[in-house]
Amino acid sequence: MTLDEILRDIHALEEDLLVFERKYGVLTETFYAAYQQGEEAEDDAWVLDWGEWAGTYEILRERQEQYHQAVQALLQQEAVSSLSHLIGRTARHEPLAVAR
Repeated sequence: MTLDEILRDIHALEEDLLVFERKYGVLTETFYAAYQQGEEAEDDAWVLDWGEWAGTYEILRERQEQYHQAVQALLQQEAVSSLSHLIGRTARHEPLAVAR
């Protein structure tokens, strides 16, 4: 997996979350905190959405953590000496493989 692939996943997940936020009128963080506390959907028609919403958010958080770890690992390599250098490589769309 490359850094660019992780970033594309993050953006796609964020777009999915925006759909839920617009549909239900609350930010994902607000929804997720209540969901984690056991809050259940008031309407049976929302149950599947809520499960998907929570799952999408959990995947987003995993990808964000994966991204941060990958950037830190890349910055510790000799081939990427600074954030500016990393941005230069990503701006040129060079594939930067990251450890899983």
